[in-house]
Amino acid sequence: MASAGRPVVLEARSLVREYPARGRRRMGRAARVRAVDEVSLSLCRGEIFGLLGCSGAGKSTLARLLAALEPPDRGVVLLHGRTFGVGGAGPRGARRRAVQLVFQDPAAALDPRQSIGAAVSEPLVVHRLVPAARRAEAVAALLGEVGLPADPAFLAGRPGRLSGGEKQRLVLARALACEPEVLILDEPVAALDASVRGQVLNLLAGLQERRRVAMLLIAHDVGLLGRFCERLAVMADGRLVEEGPSETILRAPRHPETVRLLIAAGSAPAETKSPEFP
Repeated sequence: MASAGRPVVLEARSLVREYPARGRRRMGRAARVRAVDEVSLSLCRGEIFGLLGCSGAGKSTLARLLAALEPPDRGVVLLHGRTFGVGGAGPRGARRRAVQLVFQDPAAALDPRQSIGAAVSEPLVVHRLVPAARRAEAVAALLGEVGLPADPAFLAGRPGRLSGGEKQRLVLARALACEPEVLILDEPVAALDASVRGQVLNLLAGLQERRRVAMLLIAHDVGLLGRFCERLAVMADGRLVEEGPSETILRAPRHPETVRLLIAAGSAPAETKSPEFP
């Protein structure tokens, strides 16, 4: 179900992704676990779409499939109606830049040997987005957009000196350097304290409003997604079990997994007594 009146940017159709199950065999062959099981969804221009689920639900695997970082075993991902990343090779050039994935741990996504300035300018160089004469100006603008300074001392520093919130802002600046149409954010504030979490979420909301970029925000925090997302989907055991407007899902959940998540977060409707439906 897409948001009315807005074009679909990224679409998944019946995605399946399986992995070998460690130590398990079936009929003499290694058993396989289905991490993503027939998942279909669409993401529209300028919306923030929330993907909710507990650990192990398959959310991060789905994120990698949508970003063409690994191929599905079955199904297809479409960018503006064209196949995106099937067969493992993945798209290239402008189409590859269009979808950017920001991981939960920003430190793991940053090269500790690379300066902060070089980390932001690297996509500009690789994709030839900005002439060399304007590169410093572009880096300063990107850092300013995410609330980081652009003075020479900061640019020359290494990511290891930054706080968790600053690292998350830095990886966002680097993703924005690619001029994406879609940002996939996998638990972007899970490792941050409450005050920094709010700052980063406000930053994301501002970026979405200014750039009209589509965002897929992945988390297990019901309250967070309910406040920032227009639509929600709930994932369990590799499947999407519920999808709809955030207000509807939070007020009248239909699936037991959604109810469990709401109860665990203390956000269940007053009339909800049990995660088990008759």
